[in-house]
Amino acid sequence: MMGLGSGLPLFVVIGFLVLGPKRMQAMLGQLARAKAEFDKASRGIKSRVAAELAGDLVREDESNL
Repeated sequence: MMGLGSGLPLFVVIGFLVLGPKRMQAMLGQLARAKAEFDKASRGIKSRVAAELAGDLVREDESNL
């Protein structure tokens, strides 16, 4: 089974053949925007979790005093 790296050019070629260059460009633009939005949400969740963990550690340290 081929990995994503070796299969990606094949998917791009098939996409161009099936969708055409203009429609393929629009689809790739939508995909890039969705990935950017997903990354932004992921960073937000990671920062919230880190803040919660830091807050729990501070409260734990205060309760041990």
